[in-house]
Amino acid sequence: MFEFIRTHQRLMQFLLLLFIFPSFAFFGLESYTRFRDRDNAVAKVAGQTISEQELDAAHREQMERLRQMFGQQFDPKMFDTPEAKRNVLDGLITQRVLAAEAANNNLAVSDQALQQTILGIPGLTTPEGKFDVERYKTLLAAQGLTPAGYEARLRRDLVLQQVSNAIQSTAFAPKTVADKLSDLNDQEREVQELLLKPSDYASQVKVTDDMVKRYYESNAAQFEVPESAKAEYVVLDQAALAAQIEVSDADARAYYEQNAKRFGTEEQRRASHILIGVKQNASDADKAAAKDKAEKLLAQLRKNPGDFAKLAKENSQDPGSAERGGDLDFFGKGMMVKPFEDAAFKLKQGDISDVVQSEFGYHIIQLTGIKPATTKSFDEVKPEVVADIRKQQAAKKFAEAAETFTNTVYEQSDSLKPVADKLKLKIETVSDLTRNPNPKLPATAPFNQPKFLKALFSDEVIKNKRNTDAVEVAPSTLVAGRIIDYKPVTRKPLEEVQAAIRERVVQTEAAALAKKDGEAKLAAAKSEGKLGGFGEAKVVSRAKPNAVSQGALPEVMKADASKLPAYVGVDLQNGGYALYRINKVMQPATVDAARRQTERQQIAGAMAQEEMAAYLESLKAKAKVQILHPVGAKPGEEQPAK
Repeated sequence: MFEFIRTHQRLMQFLLLLFIFPSFAFFGLESYTRFRDRDNAVAKVAGQTISEQELDAAHREQMERLRQMFGQQFDPKMFDTPEAKRNVLDGLITQRVLAAEAANNNLAVSDQALQQTILGIPGLTTPEGKFDVERYKTLLAAQGLTPAGYEARLRRDLVLQQVSNAIQSTAFAPKTVADKLSDLNDQEREVQELLLKPSDYASQVKVTDDMVKRYYESNAAQFEVPESAKAEYVVLDQAALAAQIEVSDADARAYYEQNAKRFGTEEQRRASHILIGVKQNASDADKAAAKDKAEKLLAQLRKNPGDFAKLAKENSQDPGSAERGGDLDFFGKGMMVKPFEDAAFKLKQGDISDVVQSEFGYHIIQLTGIKPATTKSFDEVKPEVVADIRKQQAAKKFAEAAETFTNTVYEQSDSLKPVADKLKLKIETVSDLTRNPNPKLPATAPFNQPKFLKALFSDEVIKNKRNTDAVEVAPSTLVAGRIIDYKPVTRKPLEEVQAAIRERVVQTEAAALAKKDGEAKLAAAKSEGKLGGFGEAKVVSRAKPNAVSQGALPEVMKADASKLPAYVGVDLQNGGYALYRINKVMQPATVDAARRQTERQQIAGAMAQEEMAAYLESLKAKAKVQILHPVGAKPGEEQPAK
């Protein structure tokens, strides 16, 4: 947030709590009863257990989401650890305690609120600004989800957000606190610099052959030439298989006819409505009054249908559409509550419905437009049809070939020729492979992926000159390889690097002399109150750091300036030693109001996270959370949650 966070830790320590509240993005909200009857419970929350199976399922889902996020760079071993699993368990516990609190307070999310959330998801609108139902379904299907399943999950997530938002929305940063922090951030200091450069002390350094040899031996890693290999490899790629598949017109047309719905749009209707709202738990009298009002409005509309927009603006209690004369734009089936949808899809254009009751109250609906269902012609979608068929056939072909590929490179591990001959693959050769991806080689190439390189540089492959196992480096992409020329790690000879070593020794020793001299000058300045040789005075601040040597600003800004002039010394490592005289401490004449407002919001956000963390701890205590056995420990080692 601010540079001074690093040095004013007591003042800003609550910012560390920003990461305490777990992210629901890594694993979705699962049914809390799905695994409840299983054995091997790992935790208990409000009397209900979290089973090891539930923990494993949540962990697998987290891994899959990370795999999608990081793609080819994803290494499951980095996240398949006890610590990662403990974080998943913490997340499940947090979900449980929030869900229990939501249930205790009878919190729920209405269909209308759920619908508005879905309508607000980016990327789900057509170029005309309409909600794209088919794209919505397609994207969910690609993730293995149905609309009903996703919407149930989203509804639970929104309920939990109600609990957390109720706490976090109350946090605020007192103006005096925010202003104090901003004052510290804006503070300016007039300083003078005296830089003691290593080059000024280099002539005092005498480098001996023994010093060079000691440096060479004690810093051997600096002079290593990394291992490298020349390798053969073969790739089995579903995309390449798809390109080889020929699709006849007859097959394409048959596929089109079997999947005609995919290549069209469902009927959509446009309607306006007047809503007289009434709560579901309202009294019979209130419900009767609302219905009576709706009936009276309907009677007016039967006489003067053209007044619909006017009456909607004056009477409708749907804030989202009333200002537009009740207009709801176009919608398809499944986007409105069922009583509303059933009525709207029975109307003819221009018709006005009877009073329709839903969970939101009483509606009067006028149908204002119809977009009939459409189906694109075969010629329009033929390229898409052919691509789909190729993809499906390639997936089947890849599944069969993958088993052959995997078995052959393992069973005939002394050569890649058998697998290449069986599957008609080409054996490729590549040089300059290293244990980690080589930046000089294509980053997306199968042979330059971490998982493949890890297999290629294993002891088994190097020492026994065997094939690697089949390695999945991307979805539906397998690669196997073998080393044909291996160069182990070597060290450059001393004769080759001794000139560079002499330069480094001179630099290191000269920097040490500069530091020693600087510390002596600093001590004298502090005791005697004076020191010469400083440069011109410059004004520095956290927003204007360039007036001092790189790395010196934090020390200059945190130095005690209660008595001026003040002196501070900064070790710039091999850059020498810098001395600073602080002459003045000022506040700028004007402040950036917009930035201060942003800083205040950041502070409020941090405080909200701190309050949420404390609230979660209180909920865990209330729910009597117990860790029945730590992740990685043996069952039966029951202990209270921390």
